[in-house]
Amino acid sequence: MRNSKQIKVGNVLVGGGAPVSVQSMCTTDTRDVDSTAAQIKSLVSSGCDIVRLAVLDEDAAYATGKIKNILPDVPIVADIHFDYRLALICADCGCDKIRINPGNIGSFERVRAVADKCGEKGIPIRIGVNGGSLEKEILAKYHHPTADALCESALGHIKLLEDCGFYDIAVSIKSSDVSLTYEAYNKLASLVPYPLHLGVTEAGTEYGGVVKNAIGIGALLLNGIGDTIRVSLTADPVREVKAGIEILKALGLRNGATMTSCPTCGRCKVDMIPIANEIASRLEKVDKDIHIAVMGCAVNGPGEAREADVGMACGDNCALIFRKGEILRKVPIESAADELFNEIDKF
Repeated sequence: MRNSKQIKVGNVLVGGGAPVSVQSMCTTDTRDVDSTAAQIKSLVSSGCDIVRLAVLDEDAAYATGKIKNILPDVPIVADIHFDYRLALICADCGCDKIRINPGNIGSFERVRAVADKCGEKGIPIRIGVNGGSLEKEILAKYHHPTADALCESALGHIKLLEDCGFYDIAVSIKSSDVSLTYEAYNKLASLVPYPLHLGVTEAGTEYGGVVKNAIGIGALLLNGIGDTIRVSLTADPVREVKAGIEILKALGLRNGATMTSCPTCGRCKVDMIPIANEIASRLEKVDKDIHIAVMGCAVNGPGEAREADVGMACGDNCALIFRKGEILRKVPIESAADELFNEIDKF
């Protein structure tokens, strides 16, 4: 695992060996305090660790303070572009991190004002480089987004903060191209000590977007790179959180209930798809570090899933319930899911 500098976002540690955290961003108008607070609550209840809010004007900036009063324990990131004054307001309103690109907010004096305010308040800054919004001079040099172009942009923004004596930094360096994102993060990881916020930006709708993010984020995390993640989807942000958590669980980076289920085949005597979907849905409410197996073949099921803590293998209108590969009992298929969850409850 890459040994990065550690920052603190509210009550969540990022980098320096801390668990990889999951982030998302509200889709509400931040000025609508009640709606935004309600969406934050739904994100947190789904497992989100850090929530980002769009801050487009002064009303939105001051609204972040009202939201923090309602949800003081939720780490809130203010997402700001161009107007340094909004960053100052959000810092005073209690936001836990500022997302801003120092090179886009004007003079060095403005950068210093933000750095000084965040330093005074103990608030980290995330630099967010995006392949779709590189500086004109960098695009002129490289002609199109490349890993070198993304890294050069990131290093320029980082230098502005370091020149202000500010080092409480996180960095993201995203593209909608999975391979480019992977190459850029690998390159940047060797150049800077700061924690890295991973994601494949503008990845698309839920199905395709989850695939892109799982490949990009997963490959980087398997390579020991990455400290916090956001799965960007054109979907309800709760789906981003669920996908992020599943990515971390698949990599063994977060505990929780996981499920193995077979792809079904001609040996199946029941319709496995609705059964597996029902069990997966019910597992979302299980707060246990447990591995479940749902298999379609009563002959091979227990053996194929012997590493599971609890499982079921479907037969001809019946199912075998097993624990650690040992068959416990045969039950009617209609009650198999309930019987499985009875064993989960006992675990």
